Amino acid sequence: MSETTTETLQYRFDGPKDAPILVVGPSLGTSWHMWDRQIPELTQHWRVFRYDLPGHGGAPAHPATAIADLSDRLLATLDGVGVQRFGYVGCSIGGAIGADLALRHPQRVASLALVAASPRFGSADEFRQRGVVVRTNGLEPMARTAPERWFTPGFAAAQPAIVDWAVQMVRTTDPGCYIAACEALAAFDVRGELGRIGAPTLVLVGAEDRVTGPGDARVLVAGIPDARLALVPGASHLAPVEQPGAVTDLLLTHFSSAWQDTLAAIPAPAATPQLSAPVLPVAEITAATPQPDPGPTGRPDPHERGMKVRREVLGDAHVDQAMAASDDFTGDFQELVTRYAWGEVWTREGLDRRTRSCVALTALVASGRLESLAAHVRAALRNGLTPAEIKEVLMQTAVYCGVPAANAAFSVARTVIQEETRPRP
Repeated sequence: MSETTTETLQYRFDGPKDAPILVVGPSLGTSWHMWDRQIPELTQHWRVFRYDLPGHGGAPAHPATAIADLSDRLLATLDGVGVQRFGYVGCSIGGAIGADLALRHPQRVASLALVAASPRFGSADEFRQRGVVVRTNGLEPMARTAPERWFTPGFAAAQPAIVDWAVQMVRTTDPGCYIAACEALAAFDVRGELGRIGAPTLVLVGAEDRVTGPGDARVLVAGIPDARLALVPGASHLAPVEQPGAVTDLLLTHFSSAWQDTLAAIPAPAATPQLSAPVLPVAEITAATPQPDPGPTGRPDPHERGMKVRREVLGDAHVDQAMAASDDFTGDFQELVTRYAWGEVWTREGLDRRTRSCVALTALVASGRLESLAAHVRAALRNGLTPAEIKEVLMQTAVYCGVPAANAAFSVARTVIQEETRPRP
């Protein structure tokens, strides 16, 4: 066990002290216990280092809103215990951390396994919407729906104790840290960088995973040079829990055969385990796709920066609709809005996005621009304002902008808030 700071993560070691290190990362809403059933086999060959995400599994609540931040905290933790070179396996957000490590610190990662992972996890809107729901309703909606996201229906019906364990893991997670992790996944996108991952890589996915399914896994395999795909039948998102024997066999085989450490003397186990016969995982190798050359460095293009912020604040669906409606007549105006409003003003450091949303809501009420108010109420929720705080902003406008204007604004905002904070099925 460990003491945790804002710069490090909670961790534990299992296995012999003189064995090579295998780092094991959890998924969002779980703890290191999701790997319990792999530990007896893995520790016969490796010293296993497991960690918890901030606010998960009883870890102190120090939120991290970027995958790179989580990776840096993990490396600081490993540095503190003298670990330099290691194998790495991570599930879901743990896989994102592994990919980031392999890209930014390739000298540290001897071999890599990405479980239920993706180069981009759904859409940014999906994860920011999840943050809005949690901020408004707490983690109970996420806890109730965890079993259907994580397990196949047959497994969930047959294993009520494991289902209850999964629900309790989510319920005991710190909401602020969960929301921060959602923000980190919303911003994570390494599709254009996969060709730079040089570590031997296994991409493992449950055949029935509806969160990051076989399609996402094949994108990883197509982009990472010489990566292998393992498809586990009868498993959904938490394949290590649902099919522990199959996943353990695949990990043992991958790390035993692919661990080629030329930079440090880390031995691999002499014996190569065989796969369990009933599992029959599918493996395939696909060449990496050509990657575009990086553009010139220098001052960021206001349009590129503005489009990024515009999407983060207003959402992909809103921006896509605006861009699709653009034509020769309105195209220049869309360019102006993206470069000036979003690329120059919304990116300034003087105010945070919560404050900017308060200002935007007030200005729209004052000017009677109700046609834009709904989009900015959604933006305010994404930027971290709660429904109660939005109500207070509109109460303030009643005094300074007039009761009729505030009355109309309340009607618009109530409809949006009801839509955006309703837990999705």
